[in-house]
Amino acid sequence: MGATELAAAVIAGDRTRATELAEKALGEGREASDLLDAELIPAMETVGERFAAGEIFIPEMLIAAEAMKACLVLLRPLLSDAAADARGRVVIGTVKGDIHDLGKNVVSTMLSGAGFEVIDLGVDVSAERFVAAAMEHGADLVGLSALTTTTMPAMEEVVEALSSAGLRDKVKVMIGGAPVTEEYARQIKADAYEPNAAAASKRAKQLIRARGSS
Repeated sequence: MGATELAAAVIAGDRTRATELAEKALGEGREASDLLDAELIPAMETVGERFAAGEIFIPEMLIAAEAMKACLVLLRPLLSDAAADARGRVVIGTVKGDIHDLGKNVVSTMLSGAGFEVIDLGVDVSAERFVAAAMEHGADLVGLSALTTTTMPAMEEVVEALSSAGLRDKVKVMIGGAPVTEEYARQIKADAYEPNAAAASKRAKQLIRARGSS
């Protein structure tokens, strides 16, 4: 099997072919961590770059991410806990009062495709639930989505709740959504704002690497 064949299947969103190639590679003795690091994650990085460049759109990106996730079903039981931890855990949700989930779902899928363990809390999530989930799962990053200006203040409530719980030095916070801006992220003391799923996935890696080296 060529070194790039599996990556190409993921990029093309060919779920059946991707899982067949991943299973074959494992049967031939390839390490799960090697497949993840050398082929699957780079494949999703390529997908993210193409999306950011306007070469593909959300449907193509989601199909590729689903192919990646199908491969992860095979790989995750074979990955060591240390390897899983190294990629990071993300708690994500749409904030309280907001029931929009398309953007959040795209980001969640992209993060999963990039190898993160994603705990998706859904929509209309209170600050207390974000804090409880971050504590329960040992989250490295909390992702907050808001699609209306009236629910944006709930993002600040989550940041403050994480601080009150003593988690703010342990957990990074990234926010996003149509009305959200970089300026607002600075205002509420979030660690990052990103305008789309590809950028969010890339930034998540940077934030977690920075957290690990701090």
